[in-house]
Amino acid sequence: METIDTLGARMRGAFRFFESLTDDELQNFLGFCDTRQIPSGETLWHEGNDDNYAAFILSGRICIKKRTEFEGKYVIVGFYDGGSVVGELCLLTGNPRSVTAEAMEASDLLLLHSRDFERLVSSHPMLGLKLLKNIFVTTTTRLRKSYDRIARIF
Repeated sequence: METIDTLGARMRGAFRFFESLTDDELQNFLGFCDTRQIPSGETLWHEGNDDNYAAFILSGRICIKKRTEFEGKYVIVGFYDGGSVVGELCLLTGNPRSVTAEAMEASDLLLLHSRDFERLVSSHPMLGLKLLKNIFVTTTTRLRKSYDRIARIF
């Protein structure tokens, strides 16, 4: 089992955002998270699920895909490697999953459930604000890239 110190070092190595946190902030954050290892091919969540958590990818690769109108057919939305966060929209909105997430290779994840995120924000508001800002920057960057991809189609 990984210690908080080694997990913290991995987080700082994988995510630029966590480099800026103090040791205490990082330890506080990790105290609200769970670790999970998933093998290649395992589905992390399905479109329509209401399990609200974000997954910080320490290592591995996650594919995000969206169902199409054709039974059993999907459109790949993106591939995310170590240093990425996925599922952050459900963490903040409480809405059902709009996509399916599947491990393309064995992956080590750090999970932050919405109920734990709310507790984190209540007990460590400045840390919660820093995390929210990082999630906002990540989401807007992805949205901007999506706009660019759509514009290239037309």
